[in-house]
Amino acid sequence: MFLKPPPFRQIFGLFALSALGMLAFGLYLQHVEGLNPCPMCIVQRYALIGVVLLALAGWRVKRMRGFMVIGGLVTLVSGFGAFVAARQSWLQWYPPEIATCGRDFYGMVENFPINRVVPMIFKGSGDCTQVDWTFLGGSIANWSFICFVGYALVGLAIALKAFRVNKI
Repeated sequence: MFLKPPPFRQIFGLFALSALGMLAFGLYLQHVEGLNPCPMCIVQRYALIGVVLLALAGWRVKRMRGFMVIGGLVTLVSGFGAFVAARQSWLQWYPPEIATCGRDFYGMVENFPINRVVPMIFKGSGDCTQVDWTFLGGSIANWSFICFVGYALVGLAIALKAFRVNKI
């Protein structure tokens, strides 16, 4: 009996294209519409870049072990991006009483040691609580969360399916 191989390569190709589209849209909002990204937006961009790079690697893989590893890594990176987007959404829904405009991401990295920068990023700043753009009632952080969760779930499904197929 001939089994048709799962379309993992095509799925990873779609991941790469959609994540590149999200990055391009973020750059459009920044450079054309004039919306400045907050530190949490920058971290989400780095997570998207990670998804793009892993998806491109998954697009080139031909073995089930490779799909298993890449699927797991996409799940981890997407889970991290979803965590940051969820935290930003929380800050937007329940802004702190004292909102200060903190430094931008690059200013923090240049002026503080990394062990102080990471908590500052996740604490957020006044900029992270601001909702400058919405689509169907969701902010950029809300839509990023949905996309990251989708990437993570499909990446996990790919990893599990490749693991099962590899065991046969």
